[in-house]
Amino acid sequence: MTARATLPYGSWPSPISAADVARARLRLGFPTVHGSDVWWQETRPEEGGRTTVIHLRDGQRTELLPAPWNARTRVHEYGGRSYLPVPVDDGYALVFSNYEDQRLHRLDPGDAKPRPLTPEPAVPGGLRFADYVLSPDKTEVWCVCEGHTPDGIRRAIVAVPLDGSAAQDASAIREMVSGADFYASPAPSPNGEHLAWIQWNHPRMPWEGTELRVAALEDGQAVSPRTVKGGLTESVLAPMWRDAESLYVISDWPGWWNIYQVGLYGESPTALYPAEEEFAAPLWTLGGMPYALLDDGRLAVLHGEGDMRLGVYDPETLELTDVDVPPYECWVPALSADGTTVVGIAGGPTTPSAVVRVDVETGRAEALRSELTDLPDAAYLPRPRAEQLEGPFGRPVHALVFPPANPAATGPADELPPYVVFVHGGPTSRASSLLDLERAYFTSRGIGVVEVNYGGSSGYGRAYRERLRRQWGVVDVEDAVAAAKALADGGVADPARIAIRGGSAGGWTTLAAVTRTDVFKAATSYYGISDLTGFADTTHDFESRYLFSLIGPLPGFERAYEERSPINSADKTACPVLLLQGLDDPIVPPDQSERFAQALAAKKIPHAYLTFEGESHGFRRADTVIACLEAELAFYGQILGFDPPDVPPLTLS
Repeated sequence: MTARATLPYGSWPSPISAADVARARLRLGFPTVHGSDVWWQETRPEEGGRTTVIHLRDGQRTELLPAPWNARTRVHEYGGRSYLPVPVDDGYALVFSNYEDQRLHRLDPGDAKPRPLTPEPAVPGGLRFADYVLSPDKTEVWCVCEGHTPDGIRRAIVAVPLDGSAAQDASAIREMVSGADFYASPAPSPNGEHLAWIQWNHPRMPWEGTELRVAALEDGQAVSPRTVKGGLTESVLAPMWRDAESLYVISDWPGWWNIYQVGLYGESPTALYPAEEEFAAPLWTLGGMPYALLDDGRLAVLHGEGDMRLGVYDPETLELTDVDVPPYECWVPALSADGTTVVGIAGGPTTPSAVVRVDVETGRAEALRSELTDLPDAAYLPRPRAEQLEGPFGRPVHALVFPPANPAATGPADELPPYVVFVHGGPTSRASSLLDLERAYFTSRGIGVVEVNYGGSSGYGRAYRERLRRQWGVVDVEDAVAAAKALADGGVADPARIAIRGGSAGGWTTLAAVTRTDVFKAATSYYGISDLTGFADTTHDFESRYLFSLIGPLPGFERAYEERSPINSADKTACPVLLLQGLDDPIVPPDQSERFAQALAAKKIPHAYLTFEGESHGFRRADTVIACLEAELAFYGQILGFDPPDVPPLTLS
């Protein structure tokens, strides 16, 4: 066995390049199964982040949408499932939303190219569609429609004819439900007599307060709607019909997202499996279901505290049995089922996320498509250590610690490794133990990583999520600091070499942390928010009132917005900062990073500001990912005192 070289932390040679990480940004999502047919979305960084749809039949994978088709919906800007297979005489047609014009299109078997189902928009992206379901008579697609006009944004649940008649005549799109600010999950009953859906209104977000509504269907219209579950302080999600007279739905009424059965005629909702576990995740994207109905009436479910695992719930015996399918330990909350077959997205700490097909009767699992095929030696991949740290006032803080891992190198005996605190976005998202090659890019070079599921993160119940209520920029910062100090106090990390980084809301926490504390010695913000007032004025409609719960309503809380905005404390920035920003970002506009860079320059605080044409919120292009990671590594080396090989130097202003 070759002896491990003793090298300074941060300078270890690694087989994981930034280009490898970019290739690993292939994203698989929203699988669907009908019999032996399986479909999924596939977002490809090497094609500029284009999303296509893949069809698997008889073991053969077929790309249904070649370039330049881009199956991506912009409803709520975060989108979601962008396609729907529709049965036709000779197989399945594909209905999808095309990114460039946001029109729905239909591709039939044997057709050379798709044909439009909805009209050309009066303004770019004027009509957007998501969350599709086939009508009971199979002649229409029912979905959420988001209309952008000079007078504002309006949403409804609509019916789009599959015969293409609406492509030239917008009046052929029939509006079924309207009046609320937001809609999700339209679901017709098995007998076609009722329609169920989720709705909510500003200023609430869907993890704060939603309603499950049901209406009778008469002549294609939803009439006499009524609320059967949910309200202002209850988040209900993912309705699914059990039979013609009752539904399953997920509600956080007991403090955790659990599964309920709800009747149509005034019966009290019944909790099927009360547990201090989550059976769903925040509704950031549309079209995914965290559970699915098997042909014998059982439910395939995802559940857990933190990471989610696959199980089968039997409504007759009231038993929940986990399906043991190693190495697929962690599941993304989007399932589809047919018969006893379940498909979803799953992986593990050393297993790449993949489209996985499972027979819940036999337990047989197979990966149909992996996000990463050229996997490095597992010895270079960090193993997570789940920690429950102590935050201010004794409150627990959940974190995942990933120590440096490299079979060919070790650090000097008298040296502790640098660490980077990773702060996830959302802020209701959650760091997972799923394999992330971006994380391994750092740990394989001798830089430890700690991912903090700060107060406000999902996966730990509603009370944990609501710790951030009117405390954004306080609790998240305190929890990130607590993680850094725990590593330093425990002799795990060099206290003089702890950095922090995050994207979007994580970028906000990063900037807030370095303008309020001096714990961190370097900071990287990916499209982070720096000015709360500016963000409230310019961000997209979906999140335009989100700050009302995170900070406080406007008017009324102007002072809190001003005091917590990092832009107003830029002169107190305690360390050098790297700012990375897409120039086409509709969620966090470039002005947020640009003005912070200008403020740092005015105070002569070392920094770099890198921008990327054509990038939106969340970088998708391979060349962008490579440039950012190499700049970040060079930045940490320059500030934390190590010499990373094979990356170009970064000039700080």
